[in-house]
Amino acid sequence: MSNRLAALLLLGLPLAGCMTAPASLDLSLSKPTVHQKYVVDMHPQTEVIAINRLHAWEIRVTSPEGAPVLQAHIDIDGGMPQHGHGLPTKPMVTQELGDGRYLLEGMKFSMTGWWEIRLKVETDQRGADVVTFNKVIALTKSDRT
Repeated sequence: MSNRLAALLLLGLPLAGCMTAPASLDLSLSKPTVHQKYVVDMHPQTEVIAINRLHAWEIRVTSPEGAPVLQAHIDIDGGMPQHGHGLPTKPMVTQELGDGRYLLEGMKFSMTGWWEIRLKVETDQRGADVVTFNKVIALTKSDRT
């Protein structure tokens, strides 16, 4: 192997490590908020999430006892912790669907890898609290064509 090739491989090794999500990453899409004020479930409305395509998610907010939380205000933030950048769009809740369910539109992931989705949930009755979800995006068949 040439010295130049060896040098390129050595330089690339640290970068390869930052592209791999931590092995212990919690990928649950249902969890309580940090201060246990709410329980939040979220799931994409499409089975396959393609890179650079807008998609929607449904968010369900309940009390710790399981009662639907109505009239919540939900702010969305996120990004790629290993890359230091945020979401490429400004997703937002566009509808309250009833029974503690909300429609989140405008989500888009611009590359494969580990993404965080941070939600701040707030109601007049319970106040504000936050929850962070992890999502690992892989290439899909449609991404390759």
